[in-house]
Amino acid sequence: MHDMRWIRENADAFDRAMEARSHEARAADLITLNDQRLSVQSRMQEAQAERNATAKLIGKAKATGDEDEAQRLMQATSDLKARVQALEEEARNVDAEVQDALAGIPNIPHGDVPVGRDEDDNVVIRTIGEPRQFNFEPKEHFELGEALGLMDFEAAAKLSGSRFVVLRGALARLERAIGNFFINTQVDEFGFTEVNPPVLVRDEPLYGTGQLPKFAEDQFKTDDGFWLIPTAEVPLTNLVADEIVPLDQLPMRVTAMTPCFRSEAGSAGRDTRGMIRQHQFTKVEMVCITEPEKSLDELERMTGCAEKLLQKLDLPYQVMTLCTGDMGFGARKTYDLEVWLPGQDRYREISSCSVCGDFQARRMNARYRPEGEKKTRFLHTLNGSGLAVGRTLIAVIENYQQADGSIVVPEVLRPYMGGLEVITAA
Repeated sequence: MHDMRWIRENADAFDRAMEARSHEARAADLITLNDQRLSVQSRMQEAQAERNATAKLIGKAKATGDEDEAQRLMQATSDLKARVQALEEEARNVDAEVQDALAGIPNIPHGDVPVGRDEDDNVVIRTIGEPRQFNFEPKEHFELGEALGLMDFEAAAKLSGSRFVVLRGALARLERAIGNFFINTQVDEFGFTEVNPPVLVRDEPLYGTGQLPKFAEDQFKTDDGFWLIPTAEVPLTNLVADEIVPLDQLPMRVTAMTPCFRSEAGSAGRDTRGMIRQHQFTKVEMVCITEPEKSLDELERMTGCAEKLLQKLDLPYQVMTLCTGDMGFGARKTYDLEVWLPGQDRYREISSCSVCGDFQARRMNARYRPEGEKKTRFLHTLNGSGLAVGRTLIAVIENYQQADGSIVVPEVLRPYMGGLEVITAA
């Protein structure tokens, strides 16, 4: 959510930011709409004051025995009451129009974010690790998983339709091992507090983090009004909604491993085979709530945490700064981590770490009180994948495949696998 005062005072900067994000919002239109709101509110307040003043005169007229004047004032008060009610309704409508307009506008990019239209304009800032060289043609994860008899898309389709998978045996355990390794490392090494949040939420949390109202079609909604979370960012960030967080609790770093659900409404025909783009998947999420002055440092820290997980798994990856046209709706700056998949002979996203500034905090009314100040300020929020468990499973399968189709278990995961070193056919 944007601050109308900032838009009014920085109209040119706002328009440049929206142009960079290929969004049609313009400061002049928003200012005109907000002026309408202010005008209605002013007229409503004037009518309320006139009604109150007129009502006080009724008693005086009656005290002096001037019944005709009392009746005239009573009628005037009644007319003013009706006018106030009409203006209140108009004010609610105009205010809702302003809020709806602001709610659909993406965040302002940070000044050092590269300007671009789509993923082709993203900038690689570092590449870590060398892709493995195989003395055979590497296969994709679904070829390997199906050949092992441990990855079943047909069974999943029978149960739930497309974009689901049934994992069995050692691959099911490997996915669980990856998730446990991630969450344990987040807590024990990176200092995050583990949270086990609900995966069903009401409208307000999705609005707070920016999924509603603009991206409703990307979500799954139950018949009784709950939404399945697309990421644990939603419940974790909203833990501070409508709160004034004590300064000594900042930065607040929380993490959760949850199932996530996405309709993939805009991805028809993309990644139809395999586990890359699923309706249901497991992800370990990192969320940080902090003071504005420290949020960019927290972005670097959070990205570093995600990188360390890939390094511990010895998976080659690259880090990219997303351009203005490819960033998420609520982000001011985003780093994407892309892991090397030899079966596809390309890098694919496995983590996205974003700083949102006060964009989400305004929507959630999440604040803190700086030391020595009476007024509160909006917090800054950050979120990142640490990591996507299913996509990490894909990366492990493809990078650790052997010529006979077996999968070597990365050394760091073996304690979670009961010491198993190689996954072979069921």
